[in-house]
Amino acid sequence: MTCLATDLIDHARYPIHQTGPARADLLTRVRADLAHDGCAVLKRFLTPQGIAALTAEAEGVADKGHRSFNRTNAYFTKDDPTLPPDDPRRQFFDRSNAFVPADNFTHDGPLRTIHDSDGFDRFIQDCLEETAFYRYADPLADVIINMAEAGNGFPWHFDTNNFTVTLAIQNAESGGAFQYAPRIREGDENFGEVARVLSGTSDKVKTLHLEPGDLQIFRGRYSLHRVAPLSGPRRRYVAIFSYVEEPNMVGAPERVRQLYGRTLPIHHERAGQRADAYLD
Repeated sequence: MTCLATDLIDHARYPIHQTGPARADLLTRVRADLAHDGCAVLKRFLTPQGIAALTAEAEGVADKGHRSFNRTNAYFTKDDPTLPPDDPRRQFFDRSNAFVPADNFTHDGPLRTIHDSDGFDRFIQDCLEETAFYRYADPLADVIINMAEAGNGFPWHFDTNNFTVTLAIQNAESGGAFQYAPRIREGDENFGEVARVLSGTSDKVKTLHLEPGDLQIFRGRYSLHRVAPLSGPRRRYVAIFSYVEEPNMVGAPERVRQLYGRTLPIHHERAGQRADAYLD
C-alpha cells in the first residue's frame, strides 16, 4: 500500500511544504533552539496515522537489524596505549544496540515517503542555515532505524555525520532518555570536557525525553551524546535521517562494519575522504 506524506506528517502543525508566515515563524523558533545548544525538537511532527505506519514498518524489518555488543570509546577508534590512561580516547564502555540498514526500506514505504516528501530536505536545510547541505550518500545509512531492547543503550559518542535528524517511533516502557553535552567540540576536540562528561562530573549535560512522533534536529558531530539503557519488553524504535556538508560522503569502513555488520565496495573506495580533522 502506497503511503502519502499528507497522511503521515502533521502539516497543519508543521507546514514545511509551504511558504508563508507560518513556516517562517517555525523556522525562527527552530533556529533559536539550534543556536542555543545545537538541538531542536518538533513535538508531534507525525500524525497518529504516521506513528502507527512507521511502527508497523519498524516491526516488519526488526529481524534485519544488526545487533552488536562490544566496547567502544566516544570516537569509535581503537585503543592507543601511547596516551595517558585517563584520556577520553582510552575510556571504553559497553555498547549494545541494533541498526536496521537503509537498504531494508522501500521507496514507497512510510519512512522513505517522509524523507522524500515535498519540502522535507529544504526545511531541514533552512533550519540549519547551511549552504553546503547534502543527503548522506551511504547506501546503508542514509535512512535507518535504531532498535533497542531491554538492557540496551548507546554510550557516549560523537556522530560521524554533521547533521542528524531523528524521528521517535516507539519508546520502551522505561529508560532510553537522550542525554547530550551541547557543542562541546566546536573548534577543537576539547578532551578535558569530554573526560568530565564521561566521568559524570560535567555540568553541561542535558536530558531529553522524546515521545513517538517527535522530530529532532541535532548537530551530533559536535555534541557528545548517549541513549540511556532501557527496561521492559517493548522495543524502542527511532528513525535516523542523515545529512552532511559534502556530496558523496559515506561512512568509514571500520565504523560501518561495527554498526551494520557489513560493508559495501563504496565504503572502501571512498575511505579517508572526510574534509574535517575530527576523530572518527
